[in-house]
Amino acid sequence: MTARPMREARVDLGAISHNVGTLARAVGTPHVMVVVKAGGYGHGAVAAAGAALAGGADWLGVVDMREALDLRAAGITAPVLAWLHDPLASFDEAIAAGIDLGVSYPEQLERVAHAAGTAFVQLKVDTGLGRNGASGSEWPQFFAAAAAHERVGRIRVRGLWSHLANAGAAEDLLQVEAFERAIALARESGLDPQLLHLAATAGALRVPSARFDLVRLGIGAYGLSPFDDATSADLGLRPALELSATIASVKRVPAGSGVSYGYDHRTATEATLALVPLGYGDGIPRHASNRGPVSINGRTYRIAGRVAMDQFVVDVGDNRVSVGDRAVLFGDPSTGVPSADDWAAAADTINYEIVTRLGARIERTNR
Repeated sequence: MTARPMREARVDLGAISHNVGTLARAVGTPHVMVVVKAGGYGHGAVAAAGAALAGGADWLGVVDMREALDLRAAGITAPVLAWLHDPLASFDEAIAAGIDLGVSYPEQLERVAHAAGTAFVQLKVDTGLGRNGASGSEWPQFFAAAAAHERVGRIRVRGLWSHLANAGAAEDLLQVEAFERAIALARESGLDPQLLHLAATAGALRVPSARFDLVRLGIGAYGLSPFDDATSADLGLRPALELSATIASVKRVPAGSGVSYGYDHRTATEATLALVPLGYGDGIPRHASNRGPVSINGRTYRIAGRVAMDQFVVDVGDNRVSVGDRAVLFGDPSTGVPSADDWAAAADTINYEIVTRLGARIERTNR
């Protein structure tokens, strides 16, 4: 029997397929994009992409061309959109690889239009998020230039898109209205984009008018909820990643023993300390010191003391724990272990950050 890795992020690819299928049925759009940027939200981009496609996605989304080209190198031929580009980047390789390019401002459009080959582009407009995307005052020029380039065969405009700010129902609907104005103006300019998309997981589920032709599924595809008032289980989703490590050391210490840097924790009684070989060098948030939940042998404890670069300590009291036992930081709470949401609460952050920050020393395995 092969031993499990000392530090392991075990990914349930079937859960990703399940989540994509569940969300696709809920929203009912003709097209579904699953976003696999940042290493598939920490789950492994290539494996997550395959599972997403198996679950019914027909598009993949990444942040930059390097991520898109890595998918192509792995043999993934499905349509891919990449949308955040170095201002000096060459677009030639991505165009040759059949990658759709998100284009966010007029100058970028000119560079794409004059690259080698005919680029498929998806024009991004800012409808209120305040990040990338052409501002409203630029839309007439932006769309007219795109139409002119399309007429002479330099580009093909496949999509028009934006991103909700999730700032509340009223603000979301204002963004929907702004996007509809952008659509109308684009069509008046002579463009006929096949794909119109505005909503990510949260908007797809709770803003039906934002669904249009395609929704972009990010955190939901990995079984995590984008909402504060609904769990994964409430949404019919299964968290796909379980983070664990082998306990590397166990020792018995007297009452009053200080634990880790600064002695922020002292044992209340004689106790057993278990050492877990994960730390902030692996992406475990130091903000979760004395707070992060850890499951060992079916019991949940809290980290004792500060998270160090490579390790942290769990005070298990008088419970029996041995070197080689497994400590589970988070996974599917239906199995009795803490969730990524529990860790987000412990670190005053969001579940997105908990899963995407995991470091290279953690071995990812798929099942």
